[in-house]
Amino acid sequence: MKYGGNAMKDAIIRGLVLDNIAEIHAAGHKVVLVHGGGPYISKLLDSQQIDSEFVAGHRKTSTEAIRYIEMALTGEVNPEIVRGLQSRGVNAVGLSGKDGEMILAKKKYHPQGDEKIDIGWVGNVAEVNPDLIQTLTGSDYLPVITCMASDADGNAYNINGDMVAGHIAGALQADRYIVMTDIDGLLNDINDPQSLISALTLREVSAMMGTVISGGMIPKIESCLIAIEKGAAEARIINGTKPDLLVELMEGNRQIGTKISK
Repeated sequence: MKYGGNAMKDAIIRGLVLDNIAEIHAAGHKVVLVHGGGPYISKLLDSQQIDSEFVAGHRKTSTEAIRYIEMALTGEVNPEIVRGLQSRGVNAVGLSGKDGEMILAKKKYHPQGDEKIDIGWVGNVAEVNPDLIQTLTGSDYLPVITCMASDADGNAYNINGDMVAGHIAGALQADRYIVMTDIDGLLNDINDPQSLISALTLREVSAMMGTVISGGMIPKIESCLIAIEKGAAEARIINGTKPDLLVELMEGNRQIGTKISK
């Protein structure tokens, strides 16, 4: 599961999301939770008077900023989620991509024409080693993973949470990769909530990129493609501000969100 955005900001919704994740875990499902923390990062950077500049949706990350970004993700957001799950009877374990060399990062550049723009300590996922995650889930622990990782030289990188989650889902060959966002799924018309697209194949998704799939939905869809291409059975985009949908989805009683498959 990828968790973040509006589903994370609202305290009441956050509690309900954790209630449902705990219920799913108690039912015997092996759950891996990946999270970001944009609002927390922005708040901490603002408090340190560090400007947030975005390039094509990626936070430009200076040497000064990366320290505070990691502080927000691994020191505030991750422990908060872990504590919330533990208080609901879940054996949750907080991790980042650095732990057990789970994720190997590589520097990301932003392409602009024939040039590559340096956006600082922003990374891509180069490789995922799922051994630690599988060891934990095999012993009934629930890994809670934040989107920090190191490269081969030990440099820390902030990586888009959707990309981290998609790569991990693929490496685990997950039965289902779930992306929680703030709308009911992919809409054919962003202004029409009734235009939900219930199911898509990889080929159909590729044809919609840049038209139906635009803005903030692009990285979420791209993460779904990564997950499936690397081994996940299916991906699903659902409304994380309606937490009960998680349990309904796992029970399989009705069509929920947008399903993407081969």
